[in-house]
Formats: sequence, structure tokens, C-alpha cells
Amino acid sequence: MKKTLIALAVLSNVAYADEGMWMPQQLPQVAKQLKAAGLKLDPASLTQLTQFPMGAIVSLGGCSASFVSPQGLVATNHHCVYDSVTHNSTPSNDLLANGFLARQMSDELPATPGSRIYVTKDVTNVSKLVINAETAKLNGKKRIDAIEKNEKALVAECEKDAGHRCNVASYYGGLEFYLIKQLEIRDVRLVHAPAAGVGKFGGDTDNWMWPRHTGDYGFYRAYVSKDGKSADFSKDNIPYVPKHFLKLAKDGLKEGDFAMVLGYPGRTNRHRLPSEVAYTFDWSYPAFVKASGESLAIIAKETQDNPDTKLKYASRVARISNYYKNRQGMLDSYADSDFLARKTKEHAELKTWVNATPARSKEYAADIAQIEALIAQRDAQNKRDFFLASSSPAMLSTARNLYRLAKETEKADAERKTGYQSRDLPRIKGRIDAIERSYDSKVDLALVWHSLIQYAAQPKASRDANFDNALGIQDGMSTADLKTLLDKLYANSQMGEQATRSAWMGKSAADFEASQDSFIKAAVAMYEGGLKREAEEEELDGHIQQAYANYMKAKIAFMNSKGLAVYPDANSTLRVTFGKVAGRDHGADGTNWTAFTTLKGITAKATGSGDFNAPTAQLAAIKAKDYGNYADPILKTVPVNYLATLDITGGNSGSAALNAKGEFIGLAFDGTLDSIISDWDFNKTKTRTIAVDLRYMLWEMKYVDKANQLLKELGAE
Repeated sequence: MKKTLIALAVLSNVAYADEGMWMPQQLPQVAKQLKAAGLKLDPASLTQLTQFPMGAIVSLGGCSASFVSPQGLVATNHHCVYDSVTHNSTPSNDLLANGFLARQMSDELPATPGSRIYVTKDVTNVSKLVINAETAKLNGKKRIDAIEKNEKALVAECEKDAGHRCNVASYYGGLEFYLIKQLEIRDVRLVHAPAAGVGKFGGDTDNWMWPRHTGDYGFYRAYVSKDGKSADFSKDNIPYVPKHFLKLAKDGLKEGDFAMVLGYPGRTNRHRLPSEVAYTFDWSYPAFVKASGESLAIIAKETQDNPDTKLKYASRVARISNYYKNRQGMLDSYADSDFLARKTKEHAELKTWVNATPARSKEYAADIAQIEALIAQRDAQNKRDFFLASSSPAMLSTARNLYRLAKETEKADAERKTGYQSRDLPRIKGRIDAIERSYDSKVDLALVWHSLIQYAAQPKASRDANFDNALGIQDGMSTADLKTLLDKLYANSQMGEQATRSAWMGKSAADFEASQDSFIKAAVAMYEGGLKREAEEEELDGHIQQAYANYMKAKIAFMNSKGLAVYPDANSTLRVTFGKVAGRDHGADGTNWTAFTTLKGITAKATGSGDFNAPTAQLAAIKAKDYGNYADPILKTVPVNYLATLDITGGNSGSAALNAKGEFIGLAFDGTLDSIISDWDFNKTKTRTIAVDLRYMLWEMKYVDKANQLLKELGAE
């Protein structure tokens, strides 16, 4: 893929986005471009993960974040602390609606069970240890098993350093592997989140849209034991003292300024095959959008008269809504593009290059042909199984995981399946505990019944016989029969009770096998068949890994032959992207998007209800025009959000945005709807990141939420 290493090109005053989610160790390749763009730090310093500023950047295991004080204060997005806010909310104390502020550390609340803060300490290339000489000779499931064994050995050695979490991440489709070592902070507490009318202002209406006026920020604090070690929650724990933390920018941001984002982008698909593009946009995303819309409607109906249940499902609704609009936006962009034609042409050029010499043909051609067939096989299976996962009751899935844990515990720890080792027990317990404030059997049953009707309507050959037998599904069952079947399953299980779920963790396989609980019985009945299906999937995965890695090796060689650098697709590991603050030509209606929005837009949009329910206190503060030091001299008011030519995706939520000196200038939280197809097909003209401006965060905290102690800690007072 053609690389745009730096967005200095301007055509008719239109700025172009910078393509590239660079691994820190790759930055020397673009050091000249970073300096030319305006970076005042030494680019080499960005490769040092334990130095400034990289040492301040952390992961929440799904969102990005950063240390912003020497007392372990962590800044991230409001939607990244959303689960913790809803977890601590009740109808009589609705922290989601009203916001939350701990005025002193003793007031801070435990985050959602299982919440973590990960501080990256080291990244090591272990490709030759994961795919060693013996493993390279294997294929299919044997290859997957060998890779897993090698990875577990590396992880076990790494985690001898107590309090750390280590993982092996795959890059370039399984061509390279890196061992990532992170300090795992287990005591995470909610410090501050503005009211939903600020943190989620605009809601689904404005999601992925510009202009935007969302105060998408929130704060956690990391706690450790008195001796500075990672520890579970305890009143005796103390705030973690990071070696590095970000300092707030002294100078206000303006259009044209250098900006970079450091974070953990989730997944991009820019190196995918044409067949994967066609499958995704012609079938997978349309099916997802349809199913998501149906799920949202069901949840709305089932929770409309129960405020507590509505709070339980608030986070799930937010996630579904976000992806629903995201995927629909991608489909709209795809429909108006020549993406598939270009992708097909690029792939044909690669194959022509491969077949141009006998040596390249011998090395790459067979695997390129094979990967196309293997991907088609995998996509056909995914299509067949689309309704299967959503047709499984949540407590059946929980029971299956707990029974699998019991069976795996019978083995030596090193022989257990990844995800069920001793190191995984705290995570499993956290997920079990978190169910209490995110599950309702009535809502779950309605969702499952809707999916089960569609699943059961498929021909028997397309269904999973193991699942059918365990639940009692038969050909020709009416919707009423399916409902009766589900009613009995839910009625004859106690898994919906928190105490019951927790009690099953740690029980023996024999205990599960003797149980008469309906979901436990179904889980036991599905176990052997589940292992068989897993083995079949791993057999295919092994062949795909082998062929895909060589396909990517060919693609990298092809691009390098044209003098082009290659960054790997995003995979939830630490990346750096850089560009500048810039608006853009909207194009559709001939209007231009300015780089900043302001407080004026909040009052213009505020309706007092729904997505635009700005708090009364905020509207009063805006009306008073007391902007303090946070007004922009050109805009004459406080900036709220801004656009920048930065290459981000999901997982970058909460990423720190930094200026040329490495100072904190806000938080990335979104992209624009007409450019989110950049996850697949980077659009250098349209792509923009939306970030919340530091000045708005500080103004809101000072004049609306009166978070004076927090402002002092941040160095803003």
C-alpha cells in the first residue's frame, strides 16, 4: 500500500491525512518526516518505551489512556470509563446521568470488576522462537499447537517477574511475533466522569459526525500495594507512582500545529485479500448491521419500564450503537467507491511480480494461491455460523467457560489451553463478577429467542448438531416451541444468580457432571463436541497462518522493491501516528469543516432532552461567558473538539494527543463517518481524527464540575 509518511502536501488549501500506525521501533524509518512535520522531541526517544513520553502511555485492555499526574491519575475517554460509571450507578444514584467526582481519594470508587491498567515495559521480537525450525515444518493443528506451546513458554518465563502480564502478539498476518511485557495494575478506581450530557453529548445522533461538541473524557487512578507491587483492591493500597506522566500544554492549540497520538489501535485490515473485502462488504457487514439494529430494538423494548435494567444494558447499547453506525458508514463509503476493483488490481500486480522470476514464483506463488482458497473456506464457515453465537444464552456461555476451566485445571498449568491457565483466573473471576450489573434474564431470553428463530430456520446441515442436541432443538420447531424450550432452560438454572455463578468457579469437573442445573447440563453435554469443533477450526487456522505469513512476506518484498515502507495492520499493540490540526473540505455539499468547534455549538444544539441534554449548570456557565484562561484568542470562546490528520481506529479511544513538545493537548475519541472505511482503504483526503480539546476539559472541570482538587493535581491551578 502506498505510504504517505507526512502530510505536508496542500492542494487548494486542503490538508491531507497521514497514513501510518507505526510501531515505536519503526520510527527511525520516518525520523526525518517527524522532524519536518514539526516534532521538537528527538524521534529516537519515542522508541524508548520506559522513557518520556512513551512511559506515560497505558492500555486499558480495549481503550488507550495515559498517566497525567505523579499520583497515578489516568486520563481516557468518557466512553472508556462508561462501564465503571454504570456499574456503580443505581436508579436512586444515577452517576451516568449526573456525573461523578471524587473530591478526595477516599471517595474514589472501584472500577468494573476485571478492570486493568497496563503499562508497557518491553517489546521483543521473538519470531524465530515462536516459529522455530521444528514448528516451521508443521502444518494444520499441529502447527497451531506448536506455536501455542512456544508462546506459553515465552510468556511463563516473562511472567516470572511478578505483577506483569506478558503476551505474544502476531504481526503481518503471522509473519512476525513480538513478546510484550506489561505491568498489570489490578486496583483501578473511578475518579471523575462528567455527566452524560457532557461526556456523551450528541449521543448516537452525532456519533462519527462533524461538527462535534462532546466532552469525551474521564479519569481513573491506578493503585498498588504499599510496597509498590500490583495488587487486588484493598483500602490499604496506595496510588501508583509512574516514572513518567504527561504535562498539560501551556500554549493553546491552533490550526496547522503538529499533533501525534500514542495509543493502542485495535484492528485494521489494509493488507487483506480482495476476497476478504468482497465477503466483508457484500455479506458480513450487512448481516451485522441488520442484527445490531434488531438487538437494539429488543433491548429498548425489554428495558423501557425498568430503569435499573436500562442502566445494566446502557454500556452494551452504547457499544452496539457505535458499531452499528460504524459498519453502516463503511458500507455507504464502499458503495460509492472503486475499492474492490483497486484491491483486485493491486493483488494482480503482486502476483505478476511474484511470477516474473522463477525464484520468487517458487518461494511465494503456491502460498498465494492456497491462501485465497483457505480464506474462502473460512468465510463460508463464518457465514454458516453467523446465528450460532447469538443463539446461545449468556449463562450457557458462562457455564461452558467454567466447565472448560474445571477440565483444564485437571492438567498441569503449562498444558492447559491458553485462557485457562492460573494466570487467567483473576480475569475470569472479574468477568464473572461484572455480570451482576450487566445481565438480566428477561432481556437475555428475548435476544436469544430472536436469534434462535433464525438459527433454527436454517437447514439441519447448516446447524451445529452438538448445540441442537444439548438444547433440544429439532427440525420444524415453531417459534412458540422454541420459546417454551428457552423458558424451561432459564427457569431450571440458578446461573443467573451472582452467588451461584461465583460458587461454580473452582469446582471440579465431577461437580459439573453431577449438576441438574439446565445450563450446566447443557455445557457438559456440549463439551466433547466443542473440542472437536475447536480442533477443526485450529486445523484450518494452522494452514491459514502458514500461507498468510508467506503472502505477507511476498507483499512486503513487493512494496520494498518500489521503495515503500510497510507498517503492520493494527493489532491492539502500542502505535504512533502523527499529522497536524486541520479542517477539510466536506465535499458533499460544498461546505468546509473548520478545525475547531466551540461552546457556542453546545448552546445551539442543546434541547434539554435525549442526545442533546446539556446539564443546566453547563449552560449557565456558558451563558456567563466566564472562560478564564481557556478561551482561544481567535475563536473568542472555549474550543470543544478539533480535527487532526491522524490515522487511528477503534482501541485508540482515550489515546493522548500530544503537541510538538510532547505535551498533552487532548484525547482522541472518534473519526468522521465518511472516512472510517480507512480501516480497510485509507483515504488520505478525507481521514480525520476527532479529539476533545484540553482547554474544554479544564474549563468544564473548573466552571461546571468544580473539580478544583483534581485541577490542582493536574497542574492546571
